[in-house]
Amino acid sequence: MSSKASLFVIFLTVFIDLLGFGMVLPLLPIYAKQFSATGLTIGLLMSSFSAMQFIFAPLWGRLSDRIGRRPVLIVGLAGSVVFYGLFGYATVAKSLMLMFVARIGAGIAGATISTAQAYIADCTTLETRAKGMALIGAAFGLGFTFGPLFGAFAVPSGDGDPGPGPGYAAAALSAVALLLAIFKLPESLKPGQIDDTRHERRGWFSFHALRDAMEVPSIGLLLLASFLCIFSFANFESTLSLIIKDENGVFRFTFQQVCWTFAYIGLMLTLIQGGLVRRLSGRVPEGKLAVAGCVLEIIGLLLLWQASRSYSLTLLLVSLAVTVGGFSFLTPSINSLLSRRSDPAKQGGVLGLGQSVGALARILGPAIGIPLSQKSASYPLLMAAGLMALGVLVLATADRGGRDFETSKA
Repeated sequence: MSSKASLFVIFLTVFIDLLGFGMVLPLLPIYAKQFSATGLTIGLLMSSFSAMQFIFAPLWGRLSDRIGRRPVLIVGLAGSVVFYGLFGYATVAKSLMLMFVARIGAGIAGATISTAQAYIADCTTLETRAKGMALIGAAFGLGFTFGPLFGAFAVPSGDGDPGPGPGYAAAALSAVALLLAIFKLPESLKPGQIDDTRHERRGWFSFHALRDAMEVPSIGLLLLASFLCIFSFANFESTLSLIIKDENGVFRFTFQQVCWTFAYIGLMLTLIQGGLVRRLSGRVPEGKLAVAGCVLEIIGLLLLWQASRSYSLTLLLVSLAVTVGGFSFLTPSINSLLSRRSDPAKQGGVLGLGQSVGALARILGPAIGIPLSQKSASYPLLMAAGLMALGVLVLATADRGGRDFETSKA
C-alpha cells in the first residue's frame, strides 16, 4: 500500500495535466485574435494536445509495465515543466509555431495519466480500486476548476494579451510535482510484477497488446463504452461556450462568465468524484455506478437542451451539475473495471489503451460537435444524449459479460 505522500504526487500529476488543459480552453478565443488565426488553426491547436495523448498513452502505459511506473511519471513531469514554460514564452514571443510545439509536448508529457492510473491500481485492492480511481477523478476536476480561473485572472476584461503567467504558473507547479516524485515517490511495481516480454513491445503501437486486451471478455465493450461516454462529454464541453458566449450564444455570457462556468463544471467534478463517488465505491458495484452515471448524463444533457430553449440560467446550472455528476460516476468506474479485468502485469498497457480511446473521443467530439452547433445548438446535445443511451446498453452488456482477472484464472 502506498504512502499518503505517494498518492499526493499521483494526485498532483493529474491535477497539473488538467490544469494546463483547462487553462488553455477558455483562452483559445483570445489567442485566435492575438495571432489572427483561423478557426481551423485554433481547432488544431486545441486538438493537438489530445492527439498526442491518443498516440502516447498506450506507449507510456506499456513502457511502465516494463520498466516501472516511477521513471515514466518522472519523465512526464519533467516534460510538463519544459513545455508549460515554453507555452508561457510563446505568448511573449507571439509565436504560433512555439505554441503548437508547447501544446504537442504537453500532450506527450500529460499522456502519463494512464501510468498514474496503473500506479493507483498497483497500490489498491479490488475492493478499494474504484475509490482510488475516483482520487484521479477529483484531481481531474480540480485541474479543470483552477485552469479556467487562471484564464479569467490572466484576462479579467476578456480582451487583450493573456501574458505568460498561466504557462509559467503551470510550469512551476510541474516542477514541485517533479521534485516530490524524485524524492517521495517509491516504485509501485514489485520486481516479480514487471513485464519482461520485451520482444512483444517493439514498435510504436503494439497491435499485439491491443489484441491481447480484446481477448479478455468485456474489455472491448468497456473501451467502446468509454469512447461513447467521453465523446459525448467532449461534444458537450466543446460546444458549451458556443451556447453561452457573448455574441451569438443563447445566454450571451462575457468571457469572464464563460471562465467561471467552466470552473463551476470543474468544481462539480471535484466535489462529486472526491466526495460522493469515493463514498459509494466499494459499496456499490462499478458496473451499476457506471450505468447510473450514463442515465444521469442523459438527463443532464436533455435539461441543458431545455435550458438553451427556455433561456433559464437556473436550469443551466442544474443541468451542468447533473451532466457532470453523471460523468463523475462513469470515468472512475470504467477505469476500475478495466483494471480489475486485466492481467496486473499488463494493466498499464490496458489503461493506456483506455486513455488513448478517451483522447480519440476528445479529438472527434469537438470536430463533429462544433460544426453541428453552427447549425443548431440543439443538435450536438441531442446527439450526445442519444450516444449515451447506446452507452447504457454497452455498459450493461459489459458488466454482465466479464469477471475479475483473478476470478477468471481460478
